[in-house]
Amino acid sequence: MAITIRPAKERGHADHGWLDTWHTFSFSDYYDPSFMGFRTLRVINEDFVAPGHGFPTHPHRDMEIITYVISGRLEHRDHLGNRGVVHPGEVQVMSAGKGIVHAEFNASQTEPVRLLQLWVLPRHAGLKPRWEQKQFTPAERAGKLLAVVTPANADGTAAAGGETLRIDQDATIYVSSVKAGQAVKHRTAAPGRKAYVFVIEGTVTLDGETKLDAGDQARVDLGGEQSLTLRAGEDSELILLDLPAEPATK
Repeated sequence: MAITIRPAKERGHADHGWLDTWHTFSFSDYYDPSFMGFRTLRVINEDFVAPGHGFPTHPHRDMEIITYVISGRLEHRDHLGNRGVVHPGEVQVMSAGKGIVHAEFNASQTEPVRLLQLWVLPRHAGLKPRWEQKQFTPAERAGKLLAVVTPANADGTAAAGGETLRIDQDATIYVSSVKAGQAVKHRTAAPGRKAYVFVIEGTVTLDGETKLDAGDQARVDLGGEQSLTLRAGEDSELILLDLPAEPATK
């Protein structure tokens, strides 16, 4: 097993006043050729948006965009008529497909919103754009890795009414809330798959050796193994991505 750490303090950073943002991979004005993504994962941004502010209307295409709100409330609007407010613990998926135009902004005039936004490259180009969100409670993710995003159908469509949200990629996203001293184990479905871990709060040790603090991240090449143990040193929140063995081709 090989674990590569991305310390929180080494991420790209920009403070725009209304937006305090941290970039794990090259994004916008931040560029580092050593950090252009990992497998099909292209972006992880940790954003703090000031009350009453947000991202103005802008377009996307051919990207699976996942938003996880940690605290506060984020409002979404798009040209398809979708509108919703994403609350803490809630996950939003926007499958941009052949094109979607949207805006996102802090739904509160008094409280900031903190969120993670992840971009995953899709398997297909030019799909019909879609948007959906789902609430996952603290109890559901307590003491375990809870799958919140899973692969869509082979043609990129997502079945309605599922227990998870769906993206057009062979990737699964888990969230977990782990008490101090508690451990969770991630098992991959097939040899050769990769894992990516982001510690949102607290401290987590990977396989008893590698310690991650809040904001730290790790690329994990499981090698011939198919499991990874994550143990909390204190009460912790984390997100884990299970990614395909082959790198992205887009």
